[in-house]
Amino acid sequence: MASNFRVSTHRNSENVHLQLIGDFDGISAHQLLDVLERNCGSVNKIFIHTNSLRRIHPFGCSTFHHRLSTLKRPSIDILFTGENANKFIP
Repeated sequence: MASNFRVSTHRNSENVHLQLIGDFDGISAHQLLDVLERNCGSVNKIFIHTNSLRRIHPFGCSTFHHRLSTLKRPSIDILFTGENANKFIP
């Protein structure tokens, strides 16, 4: 369990920016998905910034990809940025 994982959130009228910090594992994936669920309501784009991640566990990415399809709403773009972005793009 990655006890050092956290998500920093910045929101403006149309977009949400999520900065992922620490180690990303299965529990972190669920935490991120919960944050996405809470913030999907009234925005057009969600930017997920991955530069501050230290370690990314394959199980965490797998869990995230599996549950993301049930969460994603058609009118919202989720964009990944940073050196680890390719690990999160489904």
